[in-house]
Amino acid sequence: MSDDHAHVQAFFTARAADWDSRFPDDGPAYAAAVADLGLRAGDRVLDAGCGTGRALPPLRAAVESSGVVVGVDLTPAMLQAAVQAGRDRDGRLLLADVAALPLQSGSLDAVFAAGLIAHLPQPVANLRELARVVRPGGMLALFHPIGRAALAARQGRQITPDDLRAEANLGPLLACCGWRMTSYADEDARFLALAVRED
Repeated sequence: MSDDHAHVQAFFTARAADWDSRFPDDGPAYAAAVADLGLRAGDRVLDAGCGTGRALPPLRAAVESSGVVVGVDLTPAMLQAAVQAGRDRDGRLLLADVAALPLQSGSLDAVFAAGLIAHLPQPVANLRELARVVRPGGMLALFHPIGRAALAARQGRQITPDDLRAEANLGPLLACCGWRMTSYADEDARFLALAVRED
């Protein structure tokens, strides 16, 4: 395991047990972001870096019983917390790295990724791997329940010009990885960038 992976696992393992109780009011923001993804009944969707699975219930509701929902996370403790919350009923949980997804190329209609991009050790390779598993015309949602400025303030830091989530950086980054950004919102109440998988 790389040092990056070990760091991410250690960070989230220490926080898994009380993660949901620390952010109890995020549910509506997750549901709204899933709605903006435009999923339909029968769609196949991945929650990449699913954590405790907070996106799984709205994803399941969007694709209905005929759809497929898969949650992937690198940290066993986060997946265990998802099971304890009963969210494994809404999707299949897999212990896996988004750098090497155990999924067939073009097998998904969409990827939902909450808080993921800040933890990607190799953003270009990782976003290309997400593109690999999505069919042309499929969608990607990069989401966070609060915007960049609010998150930076919570963490006691400043936003820097090289922040990958800045619109001027994210658009070109996605473009070189097989995605075309279609919308961008960075507000106090949420961060949401949507992109479509290019042919």
